[in-house]
Amino acid sequence: MTTTSSHRTDIDFDSPEHQARLAELYRDFAAAGMAPLWTAREELMPLSPRPRAVAHLWRWSELYPLAARSADLVPVGRGGERRAISLANPGLGGSPYATPTLWAAIQYLAPHENAPEHRHTQSAFRFVLEGEGVWTVVDGDPVAMRRGDLLLTPGWCFHGHHNVSDQPMAWLDGLDIPFVSQTDQGFFEFGPDELTDRSVPERSRSELLWGGPGLTPVSSTGARPSSPLMAYRWAHTDAALAAQLELEDGGYPGVVSAGHAAVRFTNPATGGDALTTMRTEMHRLRAGASSLRTRSSASSVWQVFAGAGTVTVGGADHPVGRGDVVAVPAWTELSFRAGDGLDLFSFSDAPVFEKLHLLRTEVVA
Repeated sequence: MTTTSSHRTDIDFDSPEHQARLAELYRDFAAAGMAPLWTAREELMPLSPRPRAVAHLWRWSELYPLAARSADLVPVGRGGERRAISLANPGLGGSPYATPTLWAAIQYLAPHENAPEHRHTQSAFRFVLEGEGVWTVVDGDPVAMRRGDLLLTPGWCFHGHHNVSDQPMAWLDGLDIPFVSQTDQGFFEFGPDELTDRSVPERSRSELLWGGPGLTPVSSTGARPSSPLMAYRWAHTDAALAAQLELEDGGYPGVVSAGHAAVRFTNPATGGDALTTMRTEMHRLRAGASSLRTRSSASSVWQVFAGAGTVTVGGADHPVGRGDVVAVPAWTELSFRAGDGLDLFSFSDAPVFEKLHLLRTEVVA
């Protein structure tokens, strides 16, 4: 059979001679470090995202005991720096990442342990599932860590942790490590061996300065792109979610969908995301309520803070309970259904793609 084109009508594209010349051309492409688009268009420009990561669920009942065991065997100190165990997505070929752009880990600090100070270009947060007694020191400002709190460590801020209690403490770490690594932007610097401030104030200096909703200190320069507030307290988050549902009961708008309240943690100086590369949110579903079925070109990680229910991700249903963690790859359908009620913390890479005008999100009918 002879194939024609708009430019040449006299070539038999199926002939042995043509096929031999074509094979030679491809070999020469490879030798010169070149690759033709026409043989890989579907891979390079798919009709929709084809994530390598897979939807995956980690059970807190397995994560916490393993983290506790590591405390008996692995010290915290210079070198390794942290007792943090990453959650490795099985679709990423052994890479220690939850999604191609997000790093999630369980960090465990034993009683009276200190994690030394360091800083890095990667942005980080800590979300506390349970416990208290640890202070994280961010650029010399001691910040208390308690159940339900979101604590920030923006990129290139020195930070260390110290546990002043007789009990261990574990929390969810989230960082943009894979994104920074893939773009070759990683820098790391050791801080002093001793924490710069071992005090245990009820409120950090950043909270004292930025603790009033809607109030910006006149002294603020606004130079930092990430939030100047290092702690978002559970009491405020809980009250905001409860108020949204109360407004719904009164017939006023204010919820995402029926029985589904949500808040985003934002920079009080700009109104943008609290961290420049990661979006952090808290969601609450009433008993029996379901979230909308959505998909986004951003990838995300979710942790059950309280309650129980069902997650439907990638077309499969999974029961979830307190502490369980779910990785959601790009363009994967996601919804939650609450049992007696469900509180969920989430973080995603949405701000990166939003700034690049690449973010696409839709509700699936």
